Amino acid sequence: MLKKILLVVVALVAAVCLYAATLPDHFTVRRSILIKAPPELIFPLIDNVHRWREWSPYEGRDPAMLRSYSGPDSGVGATYAWDGNAKVGSGSMEITVAQPPSTVTLALHFIKPFKVDDIAQFTLQPTDGGTEVVWTLSGPMLYVSKLMSVFFNLDRMIGGDFEAGLARLKALAEQSPQS
Repeated sequence: MLKKILLVVVALVAAVCLYAATLPDHFTVRRSILIKAPPELIFPLIDNVHRWREWSPYEGRDPAMLRSYSGPDSGVGATYAWDGNAKVGSGSMEITVAQPPSTVTLALHFIKPFKVDDIAQFTLQPTDGGTEVVWTLSGPMLYVSKLMSVFFNLDRMIGGDFEAGLARLKALAEQSPQS
């Protein structure tokens, strides 16, 4: 009886591992929000890495998080690095594309909890009601990420963070006297 149970467990583990191997090698998470402000008002909140402390959903998760900045405050080459608890990990982000007032692209280099390189992009599109802001994260799906995604929905986990950050960005932009 114990042998049969062990064989079933081994078969289930093997099935999960094989299934994970068939998942896509790339992921994309995308969220958007309508902000009642012009792109010219929103862009500097994203393009200036020092301003992220005002709206990023990750900032409040570790009050003791160590932060460092290098390069210019905003635009191409602006870099923000962090080292925090298990909730925020450690890594850095550098602006690689800054096209005012429509696009900011960042190279993300995570060190902890996993070493991985991803790309984040913000696009700002004027609309009749203000500006549609789209936050996208994309990158490779390493095998360990594929295996975790069998049990945890990556889009839902990261997407929830993006929704919270975009809501904070919206509140910040809409409270500005220029909006």
